[in-house]
Amino acid sequence: MTRLIEEHRQELVELCRQFKVQRLELFGSGAGARFDPQRSDLDFLVEFQPLPPGKRAPSYFDLLSALRNLFGRPIDLVEPGAISNPYFLKGIQQSRTLVYEAPVEKVSA
Repeated sequence: MTRLIEEHRQELVELCRQFKVQRLELFGSGAGARFDPQRSDLDFLVEFQPLPPGKRAPSYFDLLSALRNLFGRPIDLVEPGAISNPYFLKGIQQSRTLVYEAPVEKVSA
């Protein structure tokens, strides 16, 4: 994982909490040795927690904007359900790296 992600780890966790992210994974060049700090974008897979109707799109676009501001570079933000190309999915599977996962809430009986 890039040093850039590690340098902004706490801010990234706060953004994930703010925008109700269940899981955030880095893939592509940012997840490996091909990352070029001068030119590479960052590619993320995002899964949101259950959101009320009408809140999913604002959460997605606000998170996308916040990630662009945080890292100062282009961001690709992809939801797994939107991937229909099997070749693209295979490429993602080869490099995906967990960045954030929301803690499991305990349900008392």
